Amino acid sequence: MRQRRLMNQINVVPYIDVMLVLLVIFMVTAPMLPTGTVDLPSVAKASLPKVPPMVITVKGEDRWTLGEGAAATGGPLIESDDLVARLQAAQEANPDRGVVISASKNVRYEAVMKVMDLLQRNQINKVGLLVQSGQ
Repeated sequence: MRQRRLMNQINVVPYIDVMLVLLVIFMVTAPMLPTGTVDLPSVAKASLPKVPPMVITVKGEDRWTLGEGAAATGGPLIESDDLVARLQAAQEANPDRGVVISASKNVRYEAVMKVMDLLQRNQINKVGLLVQSGQ
C-alpha cells in the first residue's frame, strides 16, 4: 500500500478572497465617513491687544533691547536683571500687558530660547513671538 505524501504548501486562495472582500468593504464605506476640518489661526485674523505689548528685540547672545508697542525695535542694550525687573513692574501695573519677543532670521535660535527661559523662570506671563505676515 502506498502512503500519501504530506503537502508542505499553504493554500493562500481563501486568504486572498477574505482580503478582497475587506478591501471592497473599506472602499465602499470610506466615502461615507465624515471628514473633519481644522481651522488654523492666521496672522491677519489675530485680534489686536488692548494694551500695546512690551517688545524684547533679540540682537544676539545676551544682547537685548526693550521697547513698547509693535514698532519698538531700537533702544539701548539692556541687562537680564534690568529686563526682568522692568517686565515684572509693567505686568504688575497692568496684568493684561503681554510680552513679545522679536528677532531677525540671522539670530541663533538658542538666543531666543534663552530669553524665553529667562522669562519663564521669572514667572512673566503672556509671552509671544513677533511674526511677519507673508505676502
